[in-house]
Amino acid sequence: MMATIAPERLVRAASLTELRAAGRLVVHVDRHTLCLFADGDDVYAVDNRCPHMGFPLHRGSIADGILTCHWHHARFDLCTGGTFDQFADELRRFPVEVEGDDVYVDLTPRRDPVEHQRGRLQVGLERNISLVVAKAAIVLVEADPSGVDAFRAGLDFGVWRRADGWNRGLTTLTCLMNLMPRVAAEDRAAALYHGLTDVATDSAGFEPRFPLQPLPGAGDPERLARWFRRFVEVRDAEGAERALVSAVRAGATREQLADMLFAAATDHRYLDNGHTLDFVNKALEALDVAGWERADAVLASLPALLAFSARMEESNAWRNPVDLIALLEDAFERLPEPGRGGWGGRAELVETILSGEAAEILEALLAALRAGASAVELASAVTFAAAMRIARFPTTNEFGDWDTALHTFTFANAVEQGLRRSPSRELLRGVLDAAMSVHLDRFLNVPATRLPAAADGHGVLTELPHLLDKQQRVDEAATLVASYGGDPDELVAALGSCLLREDRNFHTIQCVEAAVRQHELLRGTDDERLPLIAAARYLAAHAPTDRSQRQTYEIARRLHRGENLYEDAA
Repeated sequence: MMATIAPERLVRAASLTELRAAGRLVVHVDRHTLCLFADGDDVYAVDNRCPHMGFPLHRGSIADGILTCHWHHARFDLCTGGTFDQFADELRRFPVEVEGDDVYVDLTPRRDPVEHQRGRLQVGLERNISLVVAKAAIVLVEADPSGVDAFRAGLDFGVWRRADGWNRGLTTLTCLMNLMPRVAAEDRAAALYHGLTDVATDSAGFEPRFPLQPLPGAGDPERLARWFRRFVEVRDAEGAERALVSAVRAGATREQLADMLFAAATDHRYLDNGHTLDFVNKALEALDVAGWERADAVLASLPALLAFSARMEESNAWRNPVDLIALLEDAFERLPEPGRGGWGGRAELVETILSGEAAEILEALLAALRAGASAVELASAVTFAAAMRIARFPTTNEFGDWDTALHTFTFANAVEQGLRRSPSRELLRGVLDAAMSVHLDRFLNVPATRLPAAADGHGVLTELPHLLDKQQRVDEAATLVASYGGDPDELVAALGSCLLREDRNFHTIQCVEAAVRQHELLRGTDDERLPLIAAARYLAAHAPTDRSQRQTYEIARRLHRGENLYEDAA
């Protein structure tokens, strides 16, 4: 029994005599379906839908004040509604008042659903429960269509909960956050769900990260930057982390922090097949979204990544039969100052990167700088060449070779985005590294697939999902994208929708996000469609998946809409 409730909030639900005779009753009151329980001298009213997946709780059982749902065996304290199983949720209960033979219930909402789901998101992240994360994402995006609030929660959790630092999950989250404004409104919660659940999965089983404090006293950002690079050079992650957080505390600007990180990421060649620099760039993009007041915590997740990455100086492919490292070091010594832009040799340079020998490519890059190419113009040409490798990737290659071409493309894109953020001579080295990686990938275009010719683009947005229901429709997907003649934003949204219905593939998400960024940068040029052709081919090569992750999301969405997942056979 509950304390006295204001009469105007009470609604009659049932007869006490009938309830005691039956033990439990299902009643419909003001669009609510309740289950009333008589347990000893007490009467309880709860939502008849199990908060886990909606199973009717009148088919559950009560023992010693605990209500058990028979579908997945979630258990609830009948008195408070609290759950003992975190995969479910708190059971919604309603205050009860008995007057004579009449049972009254108070249907007044007792909790803020947005605040409640913020808390549930933490539970889902901590325990890696996808359905809990999906339910939270739907409510939080409904309240804040930008998704920034939930993104911050995922970012904060990911940088704290994974002792090894920044990795796949946080990169996935940031990629999908970048795509959120570009997908259809109905897909935005799904994008956030995929990103947040990958953070949870990637963090599961790891010890938390215990951050280091800055050096005592004020520091000089320039000296700290030198120390940072020195510590990374000798693979001292703790020394590097303390130098970095000290630079943040000393008031280093965003550009200074970016320069520190990108310099360390390009002091050696093509770290971890490009992942390292891409992850650094994504951490900076995450701060652009979440706010730079998080810089100390977020950036502190990077030093271990930088210190322990594989360096291509140690790779046979970069040393034999041509010593690319020696060629690059010679080119770095002769690196001219970039021009101010307006350079007109892009097409010729792209062709040289795709078909030339290593020394010839490096000389062409240096010549472009001497001819007035800006650092961004040079990087853009290399990124476009890397996208071309994917767009012309023949399916006669081994399946895993898609990733080789993908690594080059995402690395080149990250270098370009870094130069747009904070151009530096050190990061310009990454453009030459990317060009050498494109060169090493040349055999992945033997024979090179023809670029698709535009056909009748009618219905492409509806045809693409059906096409991706079948395996390896790579060329057909490319033709559909090449043929589309409508609003490019709708094409991007369609690709995003197709991406989000599949089970997460880290590299596919990277590819689509980088391709969309390149497409937007090339809008209004003859090159604008090629990155999307590359993305469509890569996506088609990796579809369809089991789509089990999307099924979990759809369950959450149906529950949010009030639909019944369980119905009696009758």
